[in-house]
Amino acid sequence: MRLSLNPKFLFAYLLFALSSFLCISTVTSHLMLKNTVEQKANAFYQEGLYLSDQYVENYFEGQRDPQMYPTLQSHLSSLDVYLNASIWLINKEGTIIANSSNSALSEEAAAIPNFNSVLPGGKYYMVGDFFHMFEEDTLSVLLPVSHDYHVRGYIAIHTPMSVLIQEKEGYLLSFYITLILLMVIGLVYAAANWLLIGLPLRRLRKAAGEYAVGNFSVPINMKREDELGFLAYTMDFMAQSLKDCDEDQRKLISNVSHDFRSPLTSIKGYIEAILDGTIPYEMQEKYLHTVLRETERLTKLTSDLLTLNSMDPKQNRLRKSSFDINAVIKDTAAAFEGICISRHISIDLLFCDWSSYVYADMGKIQQVLYNLIDNAIKFSPQDSVITIETTAKFEKIFVSVRDAGIGIPRESLKKIWERFYKTDLSRGKDKRGTGLGLAIVKEIIQLHDENINVISTEGVGTEFIFSLSRASEETPPE
Repeated sequence: MRLSLNPKFLFAYLLFALSSFLCISTVTSHLMLKNTVEQKANAFYQEGLYLSDQYVENYFEGQRDPQMYPTLQSHLSSLDVYLNASIWLINKEGTIIANSSNSALSEEAAAIPNFNSVLPGGKYYMVGDFFHMFEEDTLSVLLPVSHDYHVRGYIAIHTPMSVLIQEKEGYLLSFYITLILLMVIGLVYAAANWLLIGLPLRRLRKAAGEYAVGNFSVPINMKREDELGFLAYTMDFMAQSLKDCDEDQRKLISNVSHDFRSPLTSIKGYIEAILDGTIPYEMQEKYLHTVLRETERLTKLTSDLLTLNSMDPKQNRLRKSSFDINAVIKDTAAAFEGICISRHISIDLLFCDWSSYVYADMGKIQQVLYNLIDNAIKFSPQDSVITIETTAKFEKIFVSVRDAGIGIPRESLKKIWERFYKTDLSRGKDKRGTGLGLAIVKEIIQLHDENINVISTEGVGTEFIFSLSRASEETPPE
């Protein structure tokens, strides 16, 4: 079962949120408590140094001088409140001789069992029960009080770890609140992303699915100036192109079927009539010639279809060479001498130079000329003139084929390059045409990266003009 992007994004988001909470509640909590302990221990140590310099050193020297004790006790009590910690003065033997709570301790309570001035790990602070003096974990800072390079006693500052844990929890609460706010912002951002990216992607996916089954009529209509908008435009363009291609394919099949069916029907009918004796023997030759013309028409149609199929720009390679276009025009026009004589049509050749060399595929240009001249003869009346002219302009040779025939209606000028297209005026005159000649001409000229234009007026005539690149002096003629 395929899973859409939406559940995947949601799952990833929830996994990230859960991981963040677990990270804060474990790793971050541990690091924060460790950092809080170190900062508190350093603060206690600094306060202890100040206390030692200002008060305690003289107190140890005076051994509980009654005049000094009230001042010291007052300062210890103030620090107790300020630091939220207990402060002890300890002699070298490990006995508490003063404390910030101003309470008298018995000798048993004042003695610290197994006292050692060197704390575990060699640090100035420790976390524990401080030589079994507390029932809960306590942060204890111990620093010596020296005079004349001799240790006279110690200052110990204690605070319960529960206080530090509570302080840490306060910091963590800020982290949790910040994380929740970030999650809410992330949800809003994810929702916005879903609206701006997820839904358009779903539309594109749905459209692509329709295109995959051949339904190209589903528009996307996504007006955006970003990559998704460009993708939607590209898919719309692709769908329209595929739709046009599909319609062209159906039209091609329909036209080919029609153009094959008509002559095949005629051939079948004439042959059956000859076989069953409907057509008398003396008339059979006439109808056999008709059958021959229909087979020639089918042969030409097949040849034209194969020619069009070979016009793929990605597969078709032009065999370009340098040749005299005027000479090619003469040879091609000479091939129509017989039909021109029978219809009393003359062909005038107007050349710009005695020799005009172009660089192109000579065989395909001959086909262009043949189709254009054949077209001109089909639609020219008897006793008319067809003019073929070449002119040179800059690096181009322009070839013009002009007739004085029936002309092409204005509304049909853009359609004449379509395969199998025939104007209404041409249907009665062109009995043997396939409707592929001009399509082949267009394809060949485009393969050469050249242009072809048509100028036509109904009842006056039609002129086709195409361009070819002149051969450079370095290109030897073949």
